[in-house]
Amino acid sequence: MDINEFIVQVAIAEHHVFAEQIVTEMAESAKARGTGIAKRSPEYVANKMIEGKAVIAFHKDGTWAGFCYIETWSHGQFVANSGLIVAPEFRKAGLAHAIKEKVFDLSRTLYPKAKIFGLTTGLAVMKINSDLGYEPVTYSELTQDEEFWKGCQSCVNFEILKMKERKNCMCTAMLYDPATQKHDAAKKFAEELQRKPKLYERFMRIKQQLVVKPKPKSGLKSLLFLFTLLFK
Repeated sequence: MDINEFIVQVAIAEHHVFAEQIVTEMAESAKARGTGIAKRSPEYVANKMIEGKAVIAFHKDGTWAGFCYIETWSHGQFVANSGLIVAPEFRKAGLAHAIKEKVFDLSRTLYPKAKIFGLTTGLAVMKINSDLGYEPVTYSELTQDEEFWKGCQSCVNFEILKMKERKNCMCTAMLYDPATQKHDAAKKFAEELQRKPKLYERFMRIKQQLVVKPKPKSGLKSLLFLFTLLFK
């Protein structure tokens, strides 16, 4: 199975019939990973399709295969590509990357001046984001919109986020800023992630230790510095 067997497109209103299946798979996937997500209703997902703010993928036989949608925060200054999901039977075919690339392009078209950000614990998503030009940042560089952070309440690590006063948590924050366009540095970062996965694992273990144990305010900056050192 390869990416040529799939159709990745901007979702339209007629795709609303897949909304229930999509949110169910999102919840099951989060449960399997042991993480939380900002829970969305089928109606919310269907509305994103109607608004033209979502990307959906199908196998060539017509089977639903994947999905992602756009959310805006801080009056359109920040955009998040949320709810990325690939049906289990279609994973490992490069579909997640194709969906992320499509929704990233859609975000750049709809909101050309917005900063695009994400929070993730997954190496695969970090690689994809880096390929697209995202860079690791501190939480202070993300949107401070309260509605966005309320979405973290369903995550198993929410108490850690509260304890850290929203300055750090188990997720790595990543940001694409169209004003800086540090694409070359981000792509190099992606290549290093691919080449040195064990160093990434080491970074995540160290991050977990730093996040769970109380640290001085400089802890997060030190963590990002450590991340840079690991991939030199």
